[in-house]
Amino acid sequence: MITAIATFQLPKPITLDEARKTFLSTAPKYQGVTGLIRKYYMLSQDGSTVGGVYLWNSREEADAMYTESWRSFVREKYGTDPSVTYMDSPVVVDNLSHEIIES
Repeated sequence: MITAIATFQLPKPITLDEARKTFLSTAPKYQGVTGLIRKYYMLSQDGSTVGGVYLWNSREEADAMYTESWRSFVREKYGTDPSVTYMDSPVVVDNLSHEIIES
């Protein structure tokens, strides 16, 4: 499994309520995406950075998401360029399903 961490430095800070509204508007875009196990939206406490943490089955499936089209979408939505960092995720502890998942 692969974890991708996408972050965006905003041109101006936003509130938690503004972030929630924006995140809810984009969340359906990620439902049913091949290989995407889970996505977490995030907002820095000072409201100046937003992003997402994505858990993927594979790097290939993650790469299929982070295209120039996705980057353009981010630029239009948030007014900034995204940064994406990939990390291997060999073990995941899932406390909802009470599982330890190994890849």
